[in-house]
Amino acid sequence: MKSAEIFEKLWEQYSGENPSAGQISDLFQNSGERVVNDHVAFRTFDDPRVNIDVIARPFLEAGYVPAGEYYFEVKKLRAKHFELPGEPESPRVFISELILNEFSEDLRRTIRSQLDAIPGELLASPELIFHGTIFKSISYEVYTRLREESEYAAWLYAFGYRANHFTVSINYLTGFDGIEAVNGFLKESGYQLNSSGGEIKGTPEQLLEQSSTLADRVELNFTDGVHTIPGCYYEFALRYPDRDGHIFSGFIAGSADKIFESTDFR
Repeated sequence: MKSAEIFEKLWEQYSGENPSAGQISDLFQNSGERVVNDHVAFRTFDDPRVNIDVIARPFLEAGYVPAGEYYFEVKKLRAKHFELPGEPESPRVFISELILNEFSEDLRRTIRSQLDAIPGELLASPELIFHGTIFKSISYEVYTRLREESEYAAWLYAFGYRANHFTVSINYLTGFDGIEAVNGFLKESGYQLNSSGGEIKGTPEQLLEQSSTLADRVELNFTDGVHTIPGCYYEFALRYPDRDGHIFSGFIAGSADKIFESTDFR
């Protein structure tokens, strides 16, 4: 599948299940802006059946190449990002994985037993990134227990394999003077921002500033009842040129650490 087809399918799923993303994209376009996607993010576990390398396969087959590696000590995550050479407007792909061996036996056993029940052909399928929840049944009791150790693990258990977020590139917006103006526009339009670590993560000196909405609330059918939990969010990124005039293309681990909290249960 070509990269444009992949992102079109991901956006259709993501915006359909998280209405605020489509609404915000429309707000920018109705203001005369062209919305360019900076990056799409995925979450996974470091189990070899679903690790970063597995999730990256459809993108590698579409021509993407590895472009950066990251480590998040507090949240116990590794991540890589991928880019499509020669296509500056093609979204970066950011894939993170939870390091299972750094968690309790209960969490490890829960996740691995769930993965054991998934048919191998599904885990090996290039369609996995569109599949959403892969577990045959999810319980709110397990979701809550996972949350006690890792909000990330709980989100992934409930929502599975889909775009965790898309990102508006502020660099391509012509009517906004910086990320503060974008944030003000969003708040005036009634959207709540993730304020963990401040509404703006990163600095011009770090060559990247980011902000994000709080995740939409999604009603899910668990085996033990219907519950409303945080789903996906929309991010906004402003990149700066380095000393050589090249726009910074990577990510700042400290900033991404706080962006992850856009899906925290509140």
